[in-house]
Amino acid sequence: MSVIRNQFTLRLLAVDHAKIKKIADRENRSLTNMIETLVKNEIKRYETEHGEIELTDEDLSIR
Repeated sequence: MSVIRNQFTLRLLAVDHAKIKKIADRENRSLTNMIETLVKNEIKRYETEHGEIELTDEDLSIR
């Protein structure tokens, strides 16, 4: 089974973009992979604090 990835536009302040790029370079990751990793880590942190986020089929539908 393939992994479905959604593509979207993300706007960042120049300073935030530059800092994430520096972190990515230090961890030998692409900028895209670093952003994905940061998002995943934040979701884990949030769910640890607030409980698992339940998703429905509708939540996962491609829009």
